[in-house]
Amino acid sequence: MPDTERADGTTGGGRATGGEHATAGGRATGGEHATSGGRATGTTAADLAPGLAAAAAGVAAAMGRRAVVLVDGRSGTGKTTLGAQVAELLGAQLVHLDDLYPGWDGLRAAADAVVTDVLGAPSGYRRWDWVADAPADRASVDPDLPIVVEGCGALSRASAPLASLRVWLEADDAVRWGRAIGRDGAVFAREWDRWAAQEQAFIAAEDPAALADVVLRT
Repeated sequence: MPDTERADGTTGGGRATGGEHATAGGRATGGEHATSGGRATGTTAADLAPGLAAAAAGVAAAMGRRAVVLVDGRSGTGKTTLGAQVAELLGAQLVHLDDLYPGWDGLRAAADAVVTDVLGAPSGYRRWDWVADAPADRASVDPDLPIVVEGCGALSRASAPLASLRVWLEADDAVRWGRAIGRDGAVFAREWDRWAAQEQAFIAAEDPAALADVVLRT
C-alpha cells in the first residue's frame, strides 16, 4: 500500500546545525532535537519523537484541547515510523491514511476525510479493504483523546488549523523508491507513477511543507 513505510533512516537536513532544542517558531542548528518551527539535522526518528511529542502536548495544554499531530510526506519518507513513535509517547490514537485511501486514486478523498471524518464531528472513518478493492468496516475515533494522523494527505490547508503539531517529511527520490519498493515490491512498483502524480497534485494544491511546524529530511 502507498503509505505503510517502516523506514528507520535518519531525520535531518535543513534549517539546523547546533546543539540546542528548537522551540515553536524558532530555528535550531546541528544535531539537535527539533520540536517545531524548523528543520532538524542528523538525528533519528526515535531521537526526534520525544521532542515532537512534548511540543504537541505543550501546545495542546496551552490551548486547552487534546493533542493532534499530523505527519505528512511522500511515500518512503518514514511517516509511519515517526507517527507510531510520537503516538506511543503521547498515549495517542494512531490513524494510518493507508487505511482510508479508497484505492490507488484515493489520496484526495482521504485528505478530505481527515478533516470531515477523522478530526470532524463523526469522529471515525471508513476503512478500505485493499484485497477486495472495496469499502470495509467503520473505525471509531475518540474525540477527546490525543491523536496522530500519518500519511500523504494528512496535512492540508483545512486540517492544519485543527492540529497541535504539523510535521512534513522529505527524502531524495531514489531513497524513497528504494524504501517503498523494498517494502511493497512489484505491487507498488506498478502503481508508483500513478500514486506519485497524486502526491504531486496534492503538494501543488496544499503546499504542506509551508504549513508544517517542522520539516525533517530522512
